[in-house]
Amino acid sequence: MVKAVIWDFGGVFTTSPFEAFARFEREKGLPEDFIRKINSTNHLDNAWAKFERSDVSMDEFDELFAEEARALGHEVRGRDVIALLSGDVRPEMVRALKLVKENGLRVACITNNVSAGEGAGMATTHEKALAVKSIMDEFEHIIESSKAGVRKPHPRIYQMALEALGIEGPDAVYLDDLGINCKAAHEQGMAAIKVTSAEQAISDLEKAVGFSLR
Repeated sequence: MVKAVIWDFGGVFTTSPFEAFARFEREKGLPEDFIRKINSTNHLDNAWAKFERSDVSMDEFDELFAEEARALGHEVRGRDVIALLSGDVRPEMVRALKLVKENGLRVACITNNVSAGEGAGMATTHEKALAVKSIMDEFEHIIESSKAGVRKPHPRIYQMALEALGIEGPDAVYLDDLGINCKAAHEQGMAAIKVTSAEQAISDLEKAVGFSLR
């Protein structure tokens, strides 16, 4: 019996930052998926990982990321990439969250984020910050990598959410737009849903919880 739904934020409640990365790469004449390549190289201890754990400042991240980009053959500043992270809200996912709560299930959020922008969703405008805050206010618990000092896919961050809710892994469904994070959640006993679109995510979540989310 599912007792809780645990959600990632970016790429789940908002459009994927990968869309913004791709647009930036086209505009700058960079190879396709170049930013993702930087982020996946030494992914446990690269500039991105360190910034999401708050191990480095924005200035340090900016330079470390640029060094990693240069090592792969192109110039990209970390600050330019951070500016791409704030996506547009998917209202159908917000509605699904509210219906999950209305049907008696508990909700929490685990987000890999950085100390940039406004709030947990790293919003780049005040208007977006207000929209993100209204979503964040729906959760019982929010685990932010930048505050917890640990990031997905480390098992500890999932355990922090489960402990906060007072449940075990098999009691929860987890949604994330990254397969590596879903795999880690599954290893903690959760049913994991990889989000590729709002429609797909809602359909899969309906099957997991057993009621309509539309």
